[in-house]
Order: sequence, then structure tokens, then C-alpha cells
Amino acid sequence: QVQLVESGGGLVQDGGSLRLSCAGSGRTFSSVAMGWFRQAPGKEREFVAAINWNGGSTYYADSVKGRFTISRDNAKNTVYLQMNSLKPEDTAVYYCAAGRYRWTSTYYDYWGQGTQVTVSS
Repeated sequence: QVQLVESGGGLVQDGGSLRLSCAGSGRTFSSVAMGWFRQAPGKEREFVAAINWNGGSTYYADSVKGRFTISRDNAKNTVYLQMNSLKPEDTAVYYCAAGRYRWTSTYYDYWGQGTQVTVSS
């Protein structure tokens, strides 16, 4: 089992940057893929980025490609999401998840509680 705790959310201006962290517990953390998803008010949860178990492969939603970077440090049981050039439409609750290397939420078994990101215009 993997437990996940996100941090690093907050309020930032249009064009600003934030780095989200997701700390995992459990001996299986380094053997599972990790993903970031987000959910804005009134909208469905959507895929943001994913990284495979050793960090050798990453995948991004078109809406964040070139602006966001996902990475992981298995020695620290932590996955990161560096978000640059933020836009108001990036405002959402961001969730990290552990599971299979896919861009569909149904393939992820464990979820964090979420962290709020708000981008002001």
C-alpha cells in the first residue's frame, strides 16, 4: 500500500511558477508509476502528467506540455510537478496518484488528498 501527501500549492500570479511535491510512504513507492491529475470547480478530474517507475519515461497532457515538468526522487519517495508559465485556467485542486503508467485515472490505485493551486489574472 502507498500513502501520498501533496504539498506546495498556493496562490500565484499569471505567468508565475510553483513546484508541487508528493511524498509517498510504503516500500512499493519506487516500483510504481506516478501521476498528477487536477480538478477545477464544476469540471471532471483530468490528467496532467505521468512518470514511470524509474523516471525514464514521462507523458504530459497537451495543455501543460512545455510548461510543466514531472520528476521523481525514489531515494526520497517523492514525486514533483514543476509548473511554469502558469495561467488562470491552471487553477484547480491537484492530486498525485500511484499506479500504472497511464493517463487515465482508473489505472491509479492510490491518491493523495489534493493541494489547491490558484492562478490570478
